[in-house]
Amino acid sequence: MIVVTGASGFIGSCLISGLNHQGYHDIVAVDEFETETKFPNLDGKKISHRVHRDDFIGWLDANHRLVQFIFHLGARTDTTEFDRSIFDRLNLNYSKSVWNKCCEYGLPLVYASSAATYGAGEHGYKDVHENIFQLQPLNPYGESKNEFDKWALQQERQPYSWAGLKFFNVYGPNEYHKGRMASVIFHAFNQIRENGKVKLFKSHRPDFEDGKQLRDFIYVKDVVSVCIWLMHNRKHQAIFNLGTGKARSFLDLAQNTYKALGLTPKIEFVDMPIDIREKYQYFTEADMSKLTSLGYHQPFHTLEEGVHDYVAHYLSNNTYL
Repeated sequence: MIVVTGASGFIGSCLISGLNHQGYHDIVAVDEFETETKFPNLDGKKISHRVHRDDFIGWLDANHRLVQFIFHLGARTDTTEFDRSIFDRLNLNYSKSVWNKCCEYGLPLVYASSAATYGAGEHGYKDVHENIFQLQPLNPYGESKNEFDKWALQQERQPYSWAGLKFFNVYGPNEYHKGRMASVIFHAFNQIRENGKVKLFKSHRPDFEDGKQLRDFIYVKDVVSVCIWLMHNRKHQAIFNLGTGKARSFLDLAQNTYKALGLTPKIEFVDMPIDIREKYQYFTEADMSKLTSLGYHQPFHTLEEGVHDYVAHYLSNNTYL
């Protein structure tokens, strides 16, 4: 059995699809299974068990001998949520429970961290463990992820193989349910369909032009490839960046969405909402040397390749991975 928490979410459901394509059908899907907009993410996928997240630790106590690997991707991911108690419960303490059970039962673990841990980037974007204790995330979501990273690194008991993945800006199919937190590509596509025009945030910093804010956008299919590679290469106890290593602008992203649709770009710049303006990352770019030095050499989709595949094969047909 392979366990995937956050199974009906964006990355979790794509990972299950990737595992199915590699012949893995004995999948334990862990989630809350109460959000109707997520239901289509698991349609047609081969899953042997569904376990509510609140019941998972008890289920694992009873069934750990059957489990071969755990992907812990379930989390509260809303960067606009400021109730720290939610993140403490779902991101920090729950993850500690999963970690401890992996130690107790000798189970390998891959868990989701986030590039939100890097804050404004004042300490750079290298995934060396020493840096993690210096980071200053800009919101409670990033704080919760960084607190768990720090906690994990300080534990004497560790799973014999584990990897924390600092996901950068992931985009791709199966994010239809995410609303405001969906990728800019998703929102750009829908804005183009509705009125032919894309709205991008103005810059509120003099060192960045409007639309020239830079992020490391990574296609979800590449995230899945790295996760599965780590499952096959269980030699690591470390935290890794997971981006492409190449920052691109939101303007590039919007223009490529238009290109994938065969349309001429029409872009309007609007003020950034006040509630996120002071907590906004203007630049992220993953240093990927650590993962590649350990043997991961599959090429990542370029922004052009990823946007075209996402728009042409998923958004345009409202289909799922």
